[in-house]
Order: sequence, then C-alpha cells, then structure tokens
Amino acid sequence: EVQLVESGGGSVQAGGSLRLSCAASGETIGMCWGWFRQAPGKERERVATFAPGAVTRHVDSVRGRFTISKDTATNTLYLQMNSLKPEDTAMYYCAADRRTWVCYDVAVRTFTYWGQGTQVTVSS
Repeated sequence: EVQLVESGGGSVQAGGSLRLSCAASGETIGMCWGWFRQAPGKERERVATFAPGAVTRHVDSVRGRFTISKDTATNTLYLQMNSLKPEDTAMYYCAADRRTWVCYDVAVRTFTYWGQGTQVTVSS
C-alpha cells in the first residue's frame, strides 16, 4: 500500500515562496507523481507531474514559478513555489499512479494514490 503525506503549506504574501513536500512509503518504483490543487468552488487542477526518468511537466499558469522535483534517496516529492500569487491559493495534493502514461495525458486528474492535502494561502 502506498501512503503519501504532504507538508509545507501555509500562509504567505504575494511574491513569497513555499516548498511543499510529499513523503511516500510503500512500493513506489517507476510511478508517475503529481501535484494537484483545488480552490473552493473550482475543479481540481493538475499543477505538475514527475515521470520516470525525471521528465517533468508544469501547467502554463505556474511554469517558470513552480518546480516539481523528487529525491529518490528519501522518496520525497517536492513542489517549490516562487512568486506566489493570490490565485495560487488552494488545497494542494500530492498524488501517484503506477500507470506511467498518466504523466503524459494532461486531461487525467484521477490518480490512484492521494495525500491528505496541505493548504496554501496567498494574500495580496
């Protein structure tokens, strides 16, 4: 069983930075990893993915500001968020899936394994 535990959320002012972490346990070799977010009243949004071979993708709204990465030694997924904007305010979720192709289909928002979420609030 794969378990994901996020941390690192908080409240910051616009222009600030946060780094989200997602500690993974269980058998996770070769999986697709992702960060998603959901703001109140809005659909879940796919923010970034990390595929085997360290292939990364970021949604246009965060490209150049957010960076997804993964520490293989500690099996921890990160999302470095810089130049935060009020519209980045949301609950952020870490997710993983054994179907590596989901990393390459931006329409997929239903990964198999999910963390509990961590709140990010950006004030203007």
